Amino acid sequence: MQPTPLSIITRSGIITPHPLVIFLIIILSAFCIYLIHIDFCRFKALGPGGTPSTFPGYVKIKFLSLFAISNPLEPAAIPPSLNPQSGYLKYISPRIGPRPAVEGIAPHRQTTQRPPIHLFNLWSQMVYDLAQKHPQQLRLGTSCLEKHGPGLFTLSPSPSVIRRTGSRNCSGEICHSHPSDGSTHLTLHPADAAIVLNAGWGERHPLAKGGWLSRFVPGGFLMVYAPRTAEELLVKKEIVKAAIWWVGGYDVESGESRF
Repeated sequence: MQPTPLSIITRSGIITPHPLVIFLIIILSAFCIYLIHIDFCRFKALGPGGTPSTFPGYVKIKFLSLFAISNPLEPAAIPPSLNPQSGYLKYISPRIGPRPAVEGIAPHRQTTQRPPIHLFNLWSQMVYDLAQKHPQQLRLGTSCLEKHGPGLFTLSPSPSVIRRTGSRNCSGEICHSHPSDGSTHLTLHPADAAIVLNAGWGERHPLAKGGWLSRFVPGGFLMVYAPRTAEELLVKKEIVKAAIWWVGGYDVESGESRF
């Protein structure tokens, strides 16, 4: 056996790595550990969410990131078999200004353009009022998907949504909001999701691809950015009404069921 330039032959004839090779391995390993540590700290900095802020939770999210959608701003196609083909929304005005920065998968958070706490409190009151006004259709509770934030649920999930999401435990969740950043996650009809995305009000969740990933989030799951003004609160309320219509099959304006 011929030694390489970076190996040493001992008296016993065993080839051992050159000290320089060992040194390089140690340096590269330390650098990789440092990068992982920095990334893990960024993961924890997003705050509590549906995934525990532990190293096993971090590893799980890094694995799932391999399957994330490539462009969260691109609307999903509407399946030809979906009934109805059109959604609840007809039009919403474009959001003014650039989109906020968004990071993570679970947690999935808005990291810039975070609103003052009084706007989040106003939003929470709006959701509370919706539930109080429609007690036969809606209820409040802790988010099943988020496991920490407040959630809005339907008492009678739409059969079409249950079939498409493949979800049992969370099939009644319409939306949940994040006190840490003011954003909201919800599930929309694909046509409504396209209107929201194209108007700049939100983006798709990285795992909202459907298929086997539906065990984590529904296929039509997206983030609606935090409102920056009282006027934007009203736009967000209309988007939530669309989510109620899709997930719960109930039109809060007309009081009619769609199934």
